[in-house]
Amino acid sequence: MSLLRGIISRFPTLANTSISRAPKLCYQKVVIDSKRFLGESLTSNGDGKSKKAIGYWLLGCAGLVYGAVALGGVTRLTESGLSMVKWDLLKTMKPPFSQADWEKEFEIYKQYPEYKFKGGADMTLSDFKFIWTMEYLHRMWGRGIGIAFLLPMGYFWARGRFNGAMKKRMVFATALLLTQGGIGWWMVKSGLDPSQNSDKDVPRVSQYRLATHLTLAFVLYSVFLWTGFSHILPAADHSKLAKIKKLRGMAHGSKTLIFTTAIMGAFVAGLDAGLVYNSWPKYADRWVPEHLMSKVPAWRNFFENQVTVQFIHRNLAYLTLLSISATWLVGRRLGLSPRAKAALHGLMAMGYAQALLGISTLVHFVPVWLAALHQSGSMALISFALWFTHEIRRVPK
Repeated sequence: MSLLRGIISRFPTLANTSISRAPKLCYQKVVIDSKRFLGESLTSNGDGKSKKAIGYWLLGCAGLVYGAVALGGVTRLTESGLSMVKWDLLKTMKPPFSQADWEKEFEIYKQYPEYKFKGGADMTLSDFKFIWTMEYLHRMWGRGIGIAFLLPMGYFWARGRFNGAMKKRMVFATALLLTQGGIGWWMVKSGLDPSQNSDKDVPRVSQYRLATHLTLAFVLYSVFLWTGFSHILPAADHSKLAKIKKLRGMAHGSKTLIFTTAIMGAFVAGLDAGLVYNSWPKYADRWVPEHLMSKVPAWRNFFENQVTVQFIHRNLAYLTLLSISATWLVGRRLGLSPRAKAALHGLMAMGYAQALLGISTLVHFVPVWLAALHQSGSMALISFALWFTHEIRRVPK
């Protein structure tokens, strides 16, 4: 008992508290601190103007990541990702300008398997320029994100605008951003030498590495968007609403399903699995397609079998839409704040729009423009899910 009194005396917030209440207060402090790392206390330093400046900066970074994912999707759909066969931070920033420069770059590309796979001598220099430019824009966009994030972060940090929790968040985002660049090249290398891929005969990037690259982009986007919201959107307290805990659980469940379905979409893209069955709602004339478990060992079917991967992605989409609909039905009956209602209705509308985009992409044999809209739609759906869960989050007292 004397030891406990000694510990309490070292903490001003607990010094005047009875011993019987000390364990409860310690627990509450830990819980509140852990919650604050995800929201409110990130904004404790600086005045309102600087908080908003930080918030809009982070939302701008989120927008740039959104653009990178959209542009990366188009790069993948146009089969442009393997056109730049070298990577370094500075040298590859200078594009070819003269005819001789382009021809030299084309000759380097011809040494890799994709050139022969695409027809070899049938590919013209003009064809190569297009795919090279697409990949170049994607890489430069990534470098632009680095500049747009790191330079202002250094300024805000030096000016003392970040508290401890925010500094940790910024270090985490920096690590994600730098890792993402390395993961991107690691992914490209798997296509330049496909001998270690699940399908060695097709020169394309590993679907595992593509999914890793996309997952990190989603995480980075979520960090920027959530933290930006925390700086510019005043918190609304929904704690007194009946069934709010149930709604939070359903919302987080829907968000998890959205992320999972999107990541499975990366496996669909990596394997070109969208071209296996182009009918809906059936798979040709069957409700359950053939050859679902044709690979050995069985686990490979879930990530390497085109039929199984499409089957999982489609059924995850149904489950996600069902979860979003249930969340909307529960949430619309509660007295949510106007912003929370807007986010909920946006989530519902975007969920059905994304489903329609997915079906349209499938039955039209994956045209580039529709498939690009579908991938961008996944980012929009994630955005609404993050916005809604941010609006109804627990607010630290």
